[in-house]
Amino acid sequence: MGKKRIQQQKRFKPKFHVKKGDVVRVISGDSKGVEGRILQMDTKNGRAIVEGVNIVSRHTKPNAEHPQGGIIKKEAPVPLCKLMLVDPKTGEATRVGRRVEDGKIVRYAKKSGETID
Repeated sequence: MGKKRIQQQKRFKPKFHVKKGDVVRVISGDSKGVEGRILQMDTKNGRAIVEGVNIVSRHTKPNAEHPQGGIIKKEAPVPLCKLMLVDPKTGEATRVGRRVEDGKIVRYAKKSGETID
């Protein structure tokens, strides 16, 4: 008998309620209530780096970027489930929905109904 060919399934690509550049509020954890802009997304692990949230101290040796070395404060990734989008109209945290407008799927804030760009 010959080898059976294993067909790879098409991988499901998840859709996220937030994306890079969105202003979000942290809803739980040490940084609860803090707002910031998403700087970077890690879609594989479901995490994001948010400006001014989850600050950690890194001990570094001197290098080209930091000639002195020492302790450097930087943002660590936060799970996406702990983030809520800030409504552009009201400034409050809101859930995100999707709807079709002019044949295109757009995100909208569920609290105000405002479309999110």
